[in-house]
Amino acid sequence: MNKPILYGSDYSVYVRSACLVLMEKEIEYELVPVDIFAKDQLPRHYLDLHPFGRIPAFDHAGFRLYETGAITRYIDEAFPANPLQPPTAQERARVNQIISIADSYIYPHLVWGFYVEQISKPRECTATDEGKMAAARIAAPVCLKALSDLMNGRPWLGGTSLTLADLHVAPMIDYFLMSDEARQLFETFPDLASWWSRMSQRASMKMTKPSG
Repeated sequence: MNKPILYGSDYSVYVRSACLVLMEKEIEYELVPVDIFAKDQLPRHYLDLHPFGRIPAFDHAGFRLYETGAITRYIDEAFPANPLQPPTAQERARVNQIISIADSYIYPHLVWGFYVEQISKPRECTATDEGKMAAARIAAPVCLKALSDLMNGRPWLGGTSLTLADLHVAPMIDYFLMSDEARQLFETFPDLASWWSRMSQRASMKMTKPSG
């Protein structure tokens, strides 16, 4: 089967999620660098792959996709070994719910609210947006409690085994936990802390650490 091609940069949580899925399923793939923050405009050919100019984009034997959730579900279904979606409709719905929570609430508040405002901006000598930081402080405990409640005492976010939900959320949590304030809050959710101790030690997580 043709080797899948993933377009994007390793700093992106969404590119990393797709890489994690490919690695956990033991699929060889090619990562073609695309930097959406580069000073020069994106090359025209990339907009043919992703008309909104975001990352990642994906190509498998001429079948093209964009949007991370679609990419990772396709990978899991097109390559049946090491399945990352549960067998029942209710369990799959829970996984999809967690992915939606990550996109709608965790990414804007835990990544952009905490990591960008507390870590990335100071590195670039840019002033923190106190309004965004205040909103993130309100949203973060709600996000973490929602994840904790949905785990319901199980070892993984989506149930009793590793799923797409874990691989979607983990890159976001990795950035979030670069903040001292975030780590202190995270430790108040022991089940999430236990999950992270397992998740962060996986070979796929170590091999996809952002280079920047």
